[in-house]
Order: sequence, then structure tokens, then C-alpha cells
Amino acid sequence: MLVQVPVMFQLNQSTLNKLYFLLFSLFFLQSCNESQEDKNLPVYKEWIYDFNAETLDTNFWNIVKGNGCPQLCGFGNNELQHYTNSEENLHIKNGQLVISATYDSVFKSAKLTSENYIDFQTGSVEVSAKLPSARGTWPAIWLLPSLERSLNWPLDGEIDIMENVGYNPNYIFGTIHTAAYNHTKGTHLTDSIFIDDLDQNFHSYKLVWTDSTLAWFVDDIQFHFLSKTKHDTENEWPFDKPFHLILNLAVGGDWGGKMGVDTNAFPQDFFIDYIKIKSPS
Repeated sequence: MLVQVPVMFQLNQSTLNKLYFLLFSLFFLQSCNESQEDKNLPVYKEWIYDFNAETLDTNFWNIVKGNGCPQLCGFGNNELQHYTNSEENLHIKNGQLVISATYDSVFKSAKLTSENYIDFQTGSVEVSAKLPSARGTWPAIWLLPSLERSLNWPLDGEIDIMENVGYNPNYIFGTIHTAAYNHTKGTHLTDSIFIDDLDQNFHSYKLVWTDSTLAWFVDDIQFHFLSKTKHDTENEWPFDKPFHLILNLAVGGDWGGKMGVDTNAFPQDFFIDYIKIKSPS
């Protein structure tokens, strides 16, 4: 590119060469800075599970069995179900995971965790699901920390991406539990959204998690948001470590069974179509 310089500012060739060198150096440094900034950006990895295989891949999933005893009978909530790995309670059909809660004098259901297989810190979790609908059901999509020691609840934290109780069938709840904010104190931080066809159609349940924020969505509609403050400690914000995903269908319990359990409405099914997790970890 040629630049015409007015005579009164005419530069000799040596000065022009120095000017060109200076401009080139500035351009080069800017390019290097932009390249370095790109390198400093987190690289997100994506894990997608769509249940298209005939059986569940246990390279990714733990199947929980029992009723929590003796360590935590009723899973700390007085839940009624006994988790099994029976095909009656856990199977894949038409490319969807089906968790079935059954009743034959005893409630049975299923629970999966990704602990030590798919653990992640920050990013997003999206699960497409269709919910059961009966008084006493309590389906959940949630996160607990992945630790090399026993869980210290609620200090270690819990993030509930989606909870629904059958006696209140049209509401989805998103919640955190921490030492400062938990349901045993009545201080848990929660919000909800009304959806009128939860048992008829699949909906997308999503959490977006950063170092200082949590946002909940149903079908990309945000219904809950929390942010860390400069005064928060581990008691308020323990979400600075890897967590894992949990899928389960509970029956009864302190919340799910608040209005009783309609035994005549069982079996009840919780369908999961796909899972997407994006995380820099």
C-alpha cells in the first residue's frame, strides 16, 4: 500500500523503513497476544450418551442397589424404594433409558450414577426426559461431588437439576443444598417452573455451571439463577470441585410421599432420551 505524505511532512527512505518495521512489529505482537489469549481459553469436551445400544454401558454407569442401609436407610429422606439392577426396573427400549418403579408388596426402582466415570467441574449438563405421573413418585436428575472420601452432606454440596413430585405433577424444581442452604434448615435455595405435559412429552433439563454462577433451564427457558458473592465460603458455595451425574426414580419419602403414595398407579416410568455434558474438565 502506498501512502502519499504531504511535502511538509516528507520522510526520507530510512525513516520510512523504520516506520514500516515499527508497524509490522506492532501487528506481529498483536497477533501473538491474540494467539496467546486463544490458548488461555478453556477447551470444552463434550460427552453425549443416547442409549442407542441394546444394553446399558457399564463403562460409564454405576447401578446402585439396595435401600441405603445400613449407612443411610431410606437415603436420608425416608424413601420407600429398594433399588435393583433388574430388567424390570432398568432397561433400554426404543433408544431410551427406562427407569421403572414397581410395586408388589415392596417398591422397587433404579438409580444410576456416573461417579468415577464421568466426573466434571463447570460446564453444562443437559438431559432430555419424560416423567412419571403418580402420587408418590419422585424422579430426579442431580449432581453430587466425586470425592476420595465419604460424602459430608450438605457441606460438600448438592445440585438438583430437575426434581418433580407426583402430587404436584406440573412443576419442575431446581435447587442447591450446602451447609448454609439446605432443606433440613429450611434454607435451601430453590425455584420452579410450570410445565403442563411433563408425563406426555420429552423436555430438556439443563444446568449451566461456571466458577461463580449456576443457571437452570427447561427447554432453554431459564427459571432459576444463583451467583457466588465475594463473601461466600465453602458453607455457601462448595461448587469448586468435580461432580457426577445421578438419575433416579424414588418413591415416597419426606417430600415425594408428603401426600401419600397411590400404590394402584404403579408401575411408573421415567424415560431418558439423551444426556449431553460439556466441560473444560
